[in-house]
Amino acid sequence: MRHKARKRFGQNFLHDHQVIDRIIASIAPRSSDLLVEIGPGQAALTRPLLDSGAELHLIELDRDLVAKLEEQFAGNSNITIHSCDALKANLPELTGHRPFRLIGNLPYNISTPLIFHILQWSDLVVDMHFMLQKEVVDRMAAAPGSRTYGRLSVMTQFRADVRPLFDVLPESFSPVPKVCSSIVRLQPLKEPPADAGSFERLAKVVTAAFSMRRKTLRNSLSSVLSEEQIIEAGIDPGQRAEQLDLSQFAALARSLPNDAN
Repeated sequence: MRHKARKRFGQNFLHDHQVIDRIIASIAPRSSDLLVEIGPGQAALTRPLLDSGAELHLIELDRDLVAKLEEQFAGNSNITIHSCDALKANLPELTGHRPFRLIGNLPYNISTPLIFHILQWSDLVVDMHFMLQKEVVDRMAAAPGSRTYGRLSVMTQFRADVRPLFDVLPESFSPVPKVCSSIVRLQPLKEPPADAGSFERLAKVVTAAFSMRRKTLRNSLSSVLSEEQIIEAGIDPGQRAEQLDLSQFAALARSLPNDAN
């Protein structure tokens, strides 16, 4: 019996074989890889990934799909299926604290928080290839001054090199989503591109700055930094958040009081 996509899980199953082949070519899996696939669904990507001889860990929330996956891959010793929520999963524990590569057709409704969840383990993540809503990929890759530049842009680019690869039309899925998708490659950076003191300090400044996007920094950052502190960081308090690049946000983060988290 064919599995019916569930809206509450944000399920849209990829069925276009040309797109599948192009994704696999972009990932270029090797037999020595440890691959983690989030949301394998009906295994459209899982089967060709398995052909590479790599070790696979599948993370699936839908218990009905877990049962189907367990049945489908019962004879494969190099697949481990985890029935759990990727947003709550401790990926290093699941993979034995070994370096791993991530793949996933991520549900649009959880893609941003899931990426932030994963980035905390950037020291173990070799790379990530995700199918995301095109709008999300555009935001991740956006440069200062653009309409799509925001918190997701700054925080993702602080941890990873963002490379949009190609778009995927809605007709490639069943059911057909209302939005266009994109494949993106995220390559974790060994060192941050700017000294922010810590990821947490940067997050505090960036979150405050973009919480009132249309306000100037003197207003949007008033809860965390005074106008004098903004000036001392070398930043014009009359600017708006979307005008600042990563190095400028890092300078503001370093200016936070020492008791700031």
